Amino acid sequence: MTDPRYPIGKFAIEGEITPAQVQQWLQEIDELPAALDNAIAGLSEEQLDVPYREGGWTVRQVVHHLADAHLNNYVRVRLALTEENPVPKAWDTPQWAELPDARTAPAEISLQLLEAVHRRWALLLRSIGPAEWARGFAHPTRGVVNLAYDLGLYDWHGRHHVAHITGLRERMGW
Repeated sequence: MTDPRYPIGKFAIEGEITPAQVQQWLQEIDELPAALDNAIAGLSEEQLDVPYREGGWTVRQVVHHLADAHLNNYVRVRLALTEENPVPKAWDTPQWAELPDARTAPAEISLQLLEAVHRRWALLLRSIGPAEWARGFAHPTRGVVNLAYDLGLYDWHGRHHVAHITGLRERMGW
């Protein structure tokens, strides 16, 4: 059985990142908000409060986490493009997921936020030149990462969490 924590596998990049790979990741960043919207479409409030796996976050918390994480990363990208080797602040994702808004707020709020962030993020990334993809920042847990790697990571991150939700829906027959 596949590990329910990693329904699409753990993040990994094999070999050198190509311009074609970057374009594919940009396309997937564009498509993530719609994929998440489709993943939760028709779920009741009770279903949104079901954990995607034993000991995991609820669907609602996953939706809010995606908005939080991708908003934080959008800021990291902007810092990397405007500062030399910035060191963005780390944030405690489990504690953020336990805050009252992440446990109770309507999922639609974070869907709208995610859509807006992704539109800006993709617009920004499509406007930069080849040299700027090598710019980076000090990721709190991964060390110095460049923008191309970071894009691949966040493409994976979005698909990873959508798969948590769609996997739960399949298991529950929703």
